[in-house]
Amino acid sequence: MTGAAMYDTNNIFAKILRGEIPAQRLYEDDYALAFPDIRPAAPAHVLVIPKGTYISIADFGARASAEEITGFFRAVSHVAGLMGVTESGFRLISNAGPDSHQEVPHFHVHLLGGRALGPLLASV
Repeated sequence: MTGAAMYDTNNIFAKILRGEIPAQRLYEDDYALAFPDIRPAAPAHVLVIPKGTYISIADFGARASAEEITGFFRAVSHVAGLMGVTESGFRLISNAGPDSHQEVPHFHVHLLGGRALGPLLASV
């Protein structure tokens, strides 16, 4: 069960997009908004969110237009450049659903970099 019908228009990222909650806007275009994570896990830790009402990456992939998908991922690449991590490397993380510990029901990616990040998962 995914889709706009289940999208919570009162989630924190929807409120940030509408300007109801302030955020330091590092980058914004027609497709995406990027801002620092409030609990950074790396020297560079930015959230990039699409402007559409998508719950998860699965929802985004199923419902977004090709233009939205392309525009979003171009924005992610641009933000990596702005953060100065393109050459040294960075990690993208997108949690989807309860088992992943997705906290906000609006598709977003965490862009992390600025140091060696180590293994993806500490233990299985």
